[in-house]
Amino acid sequence: MIKFFLMVNKQGQTRLSRYYEHVEINKRTMLEAEVIKNCLSRSKDQCSFIEYKDFKLVYRQYAALFVVVGIDQTENEMAVYELIHNFVEVLDKYFSRVSELDVSFSVSEIHL
Repeated sequence: MIKFFLMVNKQGQTRLSRYYEHVEINKRTMLEAEVIKNCLSRSKDQCSFIEYKDFKLVYRQYAALFVVVGIDQTENEMAVYELIHNFVEVLDKYFSRVSELDVSFSVSEIHL
């Protein structure tokens, strides 16, 4: 099961976040900071799956954007990895070459 979905830039700023379980606002901030730090600190040669606390992180980088999905232990990492790619392809078709600015200014149009 997907716990959360994040899009962040290389500077670590969250551009889009969606939680599928209740998480208090102050805990979201701490969670996002830790998750972003873990993903951004990894090299391109390292695996895109990270064991983190009681769940897994699956992430992909597209230019200056990172898409990070938090999943429970039973979810298939490769399926989520492909889901991320499909999501970005849909954004690219919808916005005609999606960029970080498109995501920043059009978040209200995106319903996850």
